[in-house]
Amino acid sequence: MADARTAHDVVIIGSGLSGSMLGAILARNGVKVLLLDHKEHPKFAIGESTIPNTLVSLRTMAARYGVPELQTLSSFGGCQRIIGPWHGVKNHFGFLQHQEGKPQDPAQLTMYNFTKLIYPTAHFYRQDVDSYLFRTAVSYGCRARQNVTVAEVDFDDAGVTVVAEGGEEFRARYMVDASGYRSPIAEKFGLRETPCRFQHHSRSIWNHVVDMPRTDDVFDRPAADRPPVPWYEGTVHHLFERGWWWVIPFDNDPSSRNPMCSVGLTLDPRRYPVDETLTPEEEFWYHVRRFPDVARQFEGMRPTREWVRTGRLQYSSTQTVGDRWVLLGHAAGFIDPLYSRGMSNTCETVNLLAWRLLRAVADDDFSAARFKAVDRCQQALLDGNDSLVNSSFISFEDYDLWSAVFRIWAWGSNAGTFRAHEAFRRWRDDGDERHLLELEDVENPGLHWSDHPGYSELFDEMVEQCAAFEAGRITGTQAADVLYDRMAAAPFVPRHYGWDARGQRFINPTSKVLAKTMWWALREGTPEVRRLLFGFGIEAVKEFAKGRRIF
Repeated sequence: MADARTAHDVVIIGSGLSGSMLGAILARNGVKVLLLDHKEHPKFAIGESTIPNTLVSLRTMAARYGVPELQTLSSFGGCQRIIGPWHGVKNHFGFLQHQEGKPQDPAQLTMYNFTKLIYPTAHFYRQDVDSYLFRTAVSYGCRARQNVTVAEVDFDDAGVTVVAEGGEEFRARYMVDASGYRSPIAEKFGLRETPCRFQHHSRSIWNHVVDMPRTDDVFDRPAADRPPVPWYEGTVHHLFERGWWWVIPFDNDPSSRNPMCSVGLTLDPRRYPVDETLTPEEEFWYHVRRFPDVARQFEGMRPTREWVRTGRLQYSSTQTVGDRWVLLGHAAGFIDPLYSRGMSNTCETVNLLAWRLLRAVADDDFSAARFKAVDRCQQALLDGNDSLVNSSFISFEDYDLWSAVFRIWAWGSNAGTFRAHEAFRRWRDDGDERHLLELEDVENPGLHWSDHPGYSELFDEMVEQCAAFEAGRITGTQAADVLYDRMAAAPFVPRHYGWDARGQRFINPTSKVLAKTMWWALREGTPEVRRLLFGFGIEAVKEFAKGRRIF
């Protein structure tokens, strides 16, 4: 066995999705990497729902760093074929609004379907995805140690010494802490902000279950009230005042052999403090019984493990980079699983960090200054998601306001995905890294559509209107009026999609809708929107002609 103090270039604490992904990239490009984890694979993890922006980041990193295994994760089909048939398909974000003691009102539905021009996204069965990435990292040369608990970390001018429980020591030039909330670096340097700076407050109860009723069977309604894509083929969100349930099925495609479904309840603890007289399972069912149609959704399901109940989920850090260290992903902070931003934000950060770390290894310069952009991006992503989720929780009290918030989020996410893909396509075509670097040097890195000032202003208006509603200065309808008027007047919000159509419950970008939107963009769209839509549309046509999808 090699000397435990053998020096490595980089030690990564945590071999989950972010740590193993970064480890694979670094090792593939010649860096000596040590992966340490206090557990062993396969290990349970949540954060299962992907979004199109995640897929673009994965495809970009696969090509940029020569790690084709990352492209496997960028489509549902790739996951099923290569990792195993244990994942679910995600074709939409679906939301059903509920009022206590009442049946769900079919007028209060919202859904955003992903265009069929892209490959279907997936509900990751995380223990298999994380194991796949861990094996990939090791196959590229990472040295790995599992069941190692870090007791202490010490930094000096030449590197870092990691001391495990029991006294074993490991040495490296740089440390990436991807361990999550219980970050040894955050603890060593006192980085956790007290109180947490984020406005949003939530806590969760979750489990994996079997025998989950299919949402479409629970809500068997006339054609006019059925969505264009079945509810159970995507991530289902049951919304209520200051809270929501998730339904993330792994059994929603004929190719899947996984009978399980991920379920969870997320609550504002200021409105719903923990009742310590109830077990986590009893508390989950207490809230389920408040809503008759939510009770039908969960009727007969059976847990596969012990229920987990958390305190407040949100935590923040004063800084996420320092001399010879970085906090990555959930080690830096956390907001809420609403909108499935966790993996997307992590992938963006890994992409931002990887090329800088490769150069730092080559230059032997690991000063905090060269990673300043990583800190800026991570902090902005957390702050932006905080504003979005906090506004959303406020809007759950009024469907009219929620429908406006839903549209502003969905179009920004959609446009940001197109923008990221445009940069990837241009880099792939001419090899000029400037296209990718332009995505980093933006005014508002916390938003998916990060380089458009008009969208940033619309987003800020949404935050202000929701705050005014929460304070009781205006009604939900008044706040919604302002936001719908802004969307209708905004030249960067495409027509025909339904973004500004107040009564349209389902945003469904069919080929006909896309054709109309392209025609609008050609005649009336702003230059940046025209560039995004036409760049996406032209490549989509080319890829379809070859029997492929765009990403």
